[in-house]
Amino acid sequence: MKITVSINLGGWSFNIDEDAYAELKRYLKNLGIHFAMEESSAEIMSDIESRIAEIFRSRLTTFKHVISMEDVRYAISVLGTPEDFGTDEGRTAKEKFSSPGYHRMYRDPDHRIIGGVCAGMGAYWNMEPWIVRIIFFILAMMGGIGVLIYLILYIVIPEAKTTAQKIEMKGEPVNIHNIKDAVKEEFEKVRKNMNL
Repeated sequence: MKITVSINLGGWSFNIDEDAYAELKRYLKNLGIHFAMEESSAEIMSDIESRIAEIFRSRLTTFKHVISMEDVRYAISVLGTPEDFGTDEGRTAKEKFSSPGYHRMYRDPDHRIIGGVCAGMGAYWNMEPWIVRIIFFILAMMGGIGVLIYLILYIVIPEAKTTAQKIEMKGEPVNIHNIKDAVKEEFEKVRKNMNL
């Protein structure tokens, strides 16, 4: 018999074993210390917690309702630790964690002109969005089929709302290094827009 603790992580409620909770708390504390000097540390930690919550939700089933130590260790192995991303032997985090991540097509809200379909398809296929836009424009001029396809894709393809989804859209692994980079990039974009 084990004691379980109820926690709120990334806006989701989880029941977690006491030993797994201690491990998760230690991991998040180490990340908090690692990112303490970053300007956008609160946003980075919030996105990391949201990603951990997504991992935990994927590990729960109708027969498994409690997060175990194995689940916490799996989440840590997916995201990595601050030590993993330190500079040892000149290797960068991209070189150490170069395996591709889960690749999914989303509508890109950051680079959209109308609905983000073309920008999302461009990010998914690693091409410039203007190429996809030209293809849709040509299809629209040839009988209007491009407009119909665009509307269907707008309905079917979900919008990338979270940082993890925006990273998945590019096919990169969703780890703490990529989350930190994405949040810093967003933070700089907001700062630049406010200074204009």
